[in-house]
Amino acid sequence: MPKRGEIVRQIGDHLRLHRDNLGKLISLEMGKILSEGIGEVQEFIDCCDMACGLSRTINGQILPSERKHHTIYENWNPLGSIGIISAFNFPCAVLGWNLAISLICGNTNIWKGASTTPLVTIAVSRIIIEVLEKNNLPPGVFTCIIGSGSTIGERLIHDTRINLVSFTGSTKIGQHVSEVVTKRFGRTILELGGNNASIILPDADLNLALRSAVFGAVGTAGQRCTSLRRLLIHNDIYDDFTNRLIKAYQSIKPGNPLVTGTLLGPLHTKNAIKEYEDGLKEIINQGGKILYGGKVLTDMPGNYVEPTIVEINPNAEIIKTELFVPIVYVIRIHSLEEAITLNNSVPQGLSSSLFTNNMKNVFQWMGPNGSDCGIVNVNAGTSGAEIGGAFGGEKQSSGNGSRECGSDSWKQYMRRSTCTVNYSNQLPLAQGVQFDV
Repeated sequence: MPKRGEIVRQIGDHLRLHRDNLGKLISLEMGKILSEGIGEVQEFIDCCDMACGLSRTINGQILPSERKHHTIYENWNPLGSIGIISAFNFPCAVLGWNLAISLICGNTNIWKGASTTPLVTIAVSRIIIEVLEKNNLPPGVFTCIIGSGSTIGERLIHDTRINLVSFTGSTKIGQHVSEVVTKRFGRTILELGGNNASIILPDADLNLALRSAVFGAVGTAGQRCTSLRRLLIHNDIYDDFTNRLIKAYQSIKPGNPLVTGTLLGPLHTKNAIKEYEDGLKEIINQGGKILYGGKVLTDMPGNYVEPTIVEINPNAEIIKTELFVPIVYVIRIHSLEEAITLNNSVPQGLSSSLFTNNMKNVFQWMGPNGSDCGIVNVNAGTSGAEIGGAFGGEKQSSGNGSRECGSDSWKQYMRRSTCTVNYSNQLPLAQGVQFDV
């Protein structure tokens, strides 16, 4: 395993050499702003650093046996072949989450990048393959596949030779992936939709909360699974905070994502434009009021829309549906308890955040009667998770509680064996069973 860690370290070093150029390619092809494109490559590099260290620390347990002269060991072995299906919004980093750990665990890997970001898929693959070739490793250790439509993805998830499928994408497709892979007794890691909320209480640092809310809702043009969708603001500060939010939005000008200083690039596809327009129509039909934005920018070449703030009743049904565009709801709340209920009222459960300086609120929020999400932040936004902590959600955001990258998520990429060793010439049975022959 440490030798495999050395290979992963070299992949990280090669990514460092090409970080800025690869970040520009991500920005060009996906549409996110340049600093986010470069940051995405840095995330893959960080994954390689973490996995390299992990390759020298993965361990199993030694357990006491009830039987005399017996010892129980927990041993971890490679799982086999891993399938990785990533989405357009993170065409580089999501591969890194999975591949860096899977490689140190000793698996072979097949990566299907998004059909709309093939240039990034090819560029990243060439960097990885160059490292493998320099170390005289078989080419089958890592393979990439590119293709439009669902044909390749369907073949991949149905293939019984692939022991684990890691899928990033919509909840609807993730449900199908889960059904197919589970039916053949394979494993899945599912990173699906988010419908994330931030709660702002009167005792919060409002400057901190404002910056967090703007990045969470506007960053990547609202096309992150951790993007902020719902802003739950206490009644005592609702008007003031909402006005400050509108003022901040007025300073954000959509533009070329490759130009330094641009904070809002285009949506990825024309379909996203339709989702934006249809979503706003339904929001208005359900009583929502647009406080800022709401327009498609037809005078700009590309898929540009205005970042949009909508005031809405918390009982509106549209709130339960994630719109993968830069629309954020502002909702008036009167207590932390009410806000927690609203946070937990949607089918998704990926990321959540609370802004407060009251420690009682903090521990209520993080406890069993607090947020039901996989990511539960305090005085930090819903978007921008680090790789050291396990990433993933509950309910429809994952479906099976799977996690990626950090903490002990490496266990998903390995096969566990419980090994009992008898170092005597006797054969005592567990639980005192007698079976004399």
